[in-house]
Amino acid sequence: MMDEPRFAQPIPNVTVAVGRDANLPCVVEHLGTYKVAWIHIDRQMILTIHRHVISRIPRYSVTYDNSNTWLLHVSQAQQDDRGYYMCQVNTNPMISQVGYLQVVVPPNILDIESTPSSVAVRENQNINMTCRADGFPTPKIIWRREDGQSITVERKKKVSPMIWVPNQLVGAPLSTDVTIDCHTEAHPRAIIYWVYNSVMVLPSKKYIIDYNENSYRAHMKLTIKGLSMGDFGNYRCISKNSLGETEGSIRVYEIPLPSTPSKQITHVMEPKETIPAVVSRNETIKVASQPEVLFPMKNDEGYAQRSPNGIPFERKGSLAIGQSFSYTDMPPKEFGVSN
Repeated sequence: MMDEPRFAQPIPNVTVAVGRDANLPCVVEHLGTYKVAWIHIDRQMILTIHRHVISRIPRYSVTYDNSNTWLLHVSQAQQDDRGYYMCQVNTNPMISQVGYLQVVVPPNILDIESTPSSVAVRENQNINMTCRADGFPTPKIIWRREDGQSITVERKKKVSPMIWVPNQLVGAPLSTDVTIDCHTEAHPRAIIYWVYNSVMVLPSKKYIIDYNENSYRAHMKLTIKGLSMGDFGNYRCISKNSLGETEGSIRVYEIPLPSTPSKQITHVMEPKETIPAVVSRNETIKVASQPEVLFPMKNDEGYAQRSPNGIPFERKGSLAIGQSFSYTDMPPKEFGVSN
């Protein structure tokens, strides 16, 4: 009677750097006519059966030493290769054992997500510096000064609320929306709210409040929808914590709506009748209406119109075809009107 297959030793856990090759051994005694298969449990993927590679990933291969060791090769290991691998023998019942492949990734500083290597700041000002890195396992970040001096980490000091307002005067037309904002700093964390006409402003369809907080700093915005006459006035941004209270004031005032330029329309008048260019001597020309000459009347107080320069005039007289006339703002002296 032949002995049943059995594993001579467990599959070791293997750790390899990304891009390097890894080998997982499976030692089986008394295999006989049975076959050995390798399975990647995390992917639920059959990799090899006996000497044949089933997976379509070309980085997997298998070798047999003609004794009792089946070796699974993973070339240029990637992070997706990380996980549990099963060596299985098709006995009845089936026997198997599992090993783990760990693929580590060296730490890498992410320059795009970190503070630039050179930063200028004024003395006594605050500065926040960020260092981000990736890798597997997750890297531990340590800060160190280039001159070798130690970095003293102090607990956060308590800071009474401080407020600064970017725009203290904000103008907007009626029936439009307007947004006002203020910035605060405080530690411990402060309570921030808006006040208008001695009443706290609460979120509603009329008022939209937006609040963003980053560490001990906060930025609060208030949007007023559909401005009416009752919305103009002073709005107060108030910040309060256990150390004190401070406020900033913003005045919202009315400005006129920008006027749209009117379109200029030009009217062109065309003559109703035209005079032929060539007229024979025997022909008589009939004109529907002859041009009238405008001139002032001497000693006449019954006129009702005045010329552009203030001199009264009335319509009288006709001009025959072929005669000419001239018009001036001031009439001739013989009409009795002096300059």
